[in-house]
Amino acid sequence: MSERVAKAVHGLQQSATDPDFEIGLAAYLRAQYTGSALLEFYGRFAMRDSDFDAIMRRAIWRAGCRRFGHGVRIGPNVGFKHLETFELGSQVFIGAGAYVQGRFDGRCEIGDHVWIGPQSYFDARDLVLEEYVGWGPGARVLGSEHTGIPANVPIIQTDLVIKAVVVKRGADIGTGAVLLPGVIIGEGAIVGAGAVVTADVPAYAVVAGVPARFLHWRAGYEPQGGEATQ
Repeated sequence: MSERVAKAVHGLQQSATDPDFEIGLAAYLRAQYTGSALLEFYGRFAMRDSDFDAIMRRAIWRAGCRRFGHGVRIGPNVGFKHLETFELGSQVFIGAGAYVQGRFDGRCEIGDHVWIGPQSYFDARDLVLEEYVGWGPGARVLGSEHTGIPANVPIIQTDLVIKAVVVKRGADIGTGAVLLPGVIIGEGAIVGAGAVVTADVPAYAVVAGVPARFLHWRAGYEPQGGEATQ
């Protein structure tokens, strides 16, 4: 089979300012609706893929978020919890069927030009995706786990430990990969499809497997002396 190289699209798009009417609509919704009412209202526009529904999804997110940039695209059937803890940059794409689960006292920061594939899941109780992160379809992040202590009670009844997950600028998370609580993915790193990341990944490293292991450095990257790998 032959292969071909196509130019990047999302990562090269220029930022554009959203029209005033959208920003005004979001301000009106923020003033008129509580968080729970916004969520209920969102249900009217969540499923369809028309331009109008896309505008309304964006307006509702802007009304509910701590910070919301320009040029954001939110696909059909994208779900969320605790929108009030989200901070989104500009030119963010969130694909159809993704779900972002925040927490009332948490933070979810998504930087400029982040691309999130369809059917992705985010335990976003304490999550940072820096700018230009690529997130493959169906990839997941877990940001919390139960202690399991004491052992004589059901695990789901034990305390929840929340551990920040950070994906640094320009990193790429492959389709179906899983990031476990507390990991940091270094700048420009690549996590292979289906990998399960249990430990920090160095900048510009390529990792894959279950659990994820270091394969090699990205082409053109010159590691510094003594640079650690998994």
